[in-house]
Amino acid sequence: MIEAQNIHRSYTLAKKEIKVLKGIDLKIEAGEKIFLCGPSGAGKTTLMYTLAGLENPHEGRVIIEGIDFYGLSSAKQARLRNEKIGYIFQNYFLLPELTAIENVQVPGLIGGKTDKEAAAHALERVGLAPRLHHLPAELSGGEQQRVAIARALVNRPSIIFADEPTGNLDTANGGEVMRILLEVVAEEKATLVVVTHDPQLSQHGDRIFTIKDGLIADDGS
Repeated sequence: MIEAQNIHRSYTLAKKEIKVLKGIDLKIEAGEKIFLCGPSGAGKTTLMYTLAGLENPHEGRVIIEGIDFYGLSSAKQARLRNEKIGYIFQNYFLLPELTAIENVQVPGLIGGKTDKEAAAHALERVGLAPRLHHLPAELSGGEQQRVAIARALVNRPSIIFADEPTGNLDTANGGEVMRILLEVVAEEKATLVVVTHDPQLSQHGDRIFTIKDGLIADDGS
């Protein structure tokens, strides 16, 4: 499903090169729930963004469903992301002027579809049927994250990437959001890749990869 081959990624800060990923190799099978863990600054979010097609590696390849992702043109990369991948971020990234259902429709609109029924169904699945027409400012943090989950799932992608999906939530809301996410991912038989610093959260995974100093510190078992 997803394979990283010798992934390197660096940043330049104050004219100094900072090596973040230093040769990552990993394979994620279809339908697996994978958690990327490690201390702040270890490179786990950079790795997720690279696997998810959001940040080009400086060296190495990312294979998604047999396709060399970064070998594609920009247009083909965008199409694959829209059709195959869903994203959930810690800060939700909802458009404040759009209602919940309108926010969930955004991935479909990008792909040339306007399926309001699919958006409503996605929100119902995360328990927000009564809140379809509320703006983000009228929703709690937990509700906003559930809208973000619905948005990630509306195109029925085969892969979901989640970056600290409970990081801005209290324990009760975080637990509920994670329960919903795991439930709908299982129903869709999707692959899930989660970045978290929470060791308890990571216990929900089939495998845990610990990232340390830009490398995988264990074999993900």
